[in-house]
Amino acid sequence: MNLLAGIPSPSSGSLHLGPLKLNAYGAMIALGVMAAVWLAGRRMEKRAIGTRDDMGSIAMIAVPAGIVGARLYHVVTDWQRFENNLGGIVQVWKGGLGIWGGIALGTVAGVWFAKRKGISIGLLLTCVAPALPLAQAIGRWGNWFNQELFGRPTTLPWALEVSASTAKAAGYVAGTTFHPTFLYESLACGALCLALIVLDKKVPMRPGRLFCFYTAGYTLFRFFIEGIRIDEAHHVGGLRLNQWVSLVVFGVSVSLIIAMRQQDLQESSD
Repeated sequence: MNLLAGIPSPSSGSLHLGPLKLNAYGAMIALGVMAAVWLAGRRMEKRAIGTRDDMGSIAMIAVPAGIVGARLYHVVTDWQRFENNLGGIVQVWKGGLGIWGGIALGTVAGVWFAKRKGISIGLLLTCVAPALPLAQAIGRWGNWFNQELFGRPTTLPWALEVSASTAKAAGYVAGTTFHPTFLYESLACGALCLALIVLDKKVPMRPGRLFCFYTAGYTLFRFFIEGIRIDEAHHVGGLRLNQWVSLVVFGVSVSLIIAMRQQDLQESSD
């Protein structure tokens, strides 16, 4: 089907590779992680702070911690979905990973392990910064396979088509098409990955500052994309919870970027 006539959703949430049947959501997450480890490892080797094997070792600790953190964030912020279905808490393959919990716990675990290996934390965060949006750009396609987290109804040429049951479950008639917010975020994350790589090459900055540009950039466009989504969410003051989190993280990130810049200027003038 011509994409300009609408984006069809997959009829199944599975991928078939010969006799193998893979959960598409998990496969997209795994592909994103592998791409991120490859890019971060390459950047570590260029800075001579470690090898791709070192990055792989860090990922073995950071990725599981990130998945746990992401799931915990989702469960806590959507507890009403699980209070009568505790078994659903572990059903990660059905979707439901909160990026904030994943970045927080994954970063803490990765930094802790890297510190034990004697790797510079600031340089590690600089190497990882573009790799995270790369992973997110790929991982977001898992939402496409699950037909979830789409936006408001639209008739734009790139509108997302979903199954009749999915549309009805969202409160709309069969045949309604929606904003493909998974695609918006995937494209934005891909652009952010490239922008961070270019920024890192063009603008000298202290180790770790690039990571703040990542969190600032991601939260900036996530705030607006979040506002388009229609999935159930807690609202405070007219905004979704994740929009408030985006505002807070963006403010902290920009403050750190400015503080680091001022510190660099002060050190250069001393």
